[in-house]
Amino acid sequence: MAETNEYDLVVIGGGPAGYAGAIRAGQLGKKVACVEMERPGGTCLNWGCIPSKALLKSAELYQKMLHAADFGLSTESVGFDFEKIVSRSRNVADQMANGIEFLFKKNKVDYFRGTGHINVPGMVEIKDGLDKGKFLKTKNTLLATGCKMRPFPGLKLDGERVMTSREALVQKKQPDSVLIIGAGAIGVEFAYFYNALGTDVTLVEVLDQVLPVEDEEVAKLLGRSFKKQGVSVHLGTKVDNVKTTKGGVTADLVKGDKVTPIKVDAVLSAIGVIPNLEGAFSSKIKLDQDRGYLTVNDRYATNVAGIYAAGDIIGPPWLAHVATYEAIQAVNGMFGAGEPKRVGLFPGCTYCLPQVASIGKTEQAIKESGVPYKIGKFPFAASGKAVASNASEGFVKVISAETDGEILGVHIIGADATELIAEYALAMELEATPHEIHETIHAHPTLSEALMEAAAATENQAIHI
Repeated sequence: MAETNEYDLVVIGGGPAGYAGAIRAGQLGKKVACVEMERPGGTCLNWGCIPSKALLKSAELYQKMLHAADFGLSTESVGFDFEKIVSRSRNVADQMANGIEFLFKKNKVDYFRGTGHINVPGMVEIKDGLDKGKFLKTKNTLLATGCKMRPFPGLKLDGERVMTSREALVQKKQPDSVLIIGAGAIGVEFAYFYNALGTDVTLVEVLDQVLPVEDEEVAKLLGRSFKKQGVSVHLGTKVDNVKTTKGGVTADLVKGDKVTPIKVDAVLSAIGVIPNLEGAFSSKIKLDQDRGYLTVNDRYATNVAGIYAAGDIIGPPWLAHVATYEAIQAVNGMFGAGEPKRVGLFPGCTYCLPQVASIGKTEQAIKESGVPYKIGKFPFAASGKAVASNASEGFVKVISAETDGEILGVHIIGADATELIAEYALAMELEATPHEIHETIHAHPTLSEALMEAAAATENQAIHI
């Protein structure tokens, strides 16, 4: 008979939701197991957020070295080894995965390699993988299987000419030219990475702006910046008739009645994600779903008693930090460690250069809601620290309610935007107003002064240079 173990919680999936939920339950003194087919960390750590940021950092540093003269420095020659850049990113992912394994041990979380499958509520079978054949009896099950990249219709991935971000992260050879389909965060980040290293990049988006979920003013500036950097940006454009050949990939870019043929070395599809539930539970278990995503209540419980879900598998926003938050909330509620909360405010970040970060509503959404509002903007070109750092591109934009000063949305494009957004995430969580941000002394000279000055600008009081 197959080996059976008994747990308070079995988590299926080892990504930002899965490992965070498992570790939190371990911290609460519960007997916990986490089942993951690959290394702990899931897509984010192994095939997304972390290794891609390592690639982007290499590209950013290379570009800074090319412009050393701007800082009064001289270099004999500047070059790079593409394979070593990729290798470094894999090493970073390895290091972080090892860190999660350490946290599992520290918090007494049993880690199983394989595909978790719920036969009946309260029983998880491990299929495939190193621990195939084991059965885990459990009082609670948390599904955190996440999402996977949406395939582009008619394209077969080969990891060399046709890729998603996963295949791009282990490329051995840099393409001379690449077509990137989709200008969301993933597409934009890879467009920056390839272009910064000299690849001829064509970025195509079917909607009318890059980063479609971001504020229109921010997106327009990013689009202009990309064009100045040399990225060929095509908005409101479809990709059709994609074919692979011995020499690369051909396609048609279709905008209205205009058809533009293109030939590139490789194509990267970044058109979104789909739920990853295949094989997660038997046909006997009828979990409520919405367009393939699991439906949960305010406690992250599904319609089947004892089965919970958190992270990307319950739908957008598909962000690692949101997934972690949801899983911890689910576990806290599950074991009486606090009243769980559903996600409200959350920052969104894109790590190209210039960086983009935001929280709350866009100006378009606020305008459509009919709420009277006012805007405070401060350009990094007026920031002494930004100019001294040769990073004066971009601005901070604060949108607040005209009546009571509630901060409705904050949008930043520029250097370190993804770090700066945290102040406004906290401010909005604590229901601070722009006046209170302005009244808080910010160190000079810092980039964070721009946050203060944008708040001051909502009352026409910005003064700093």
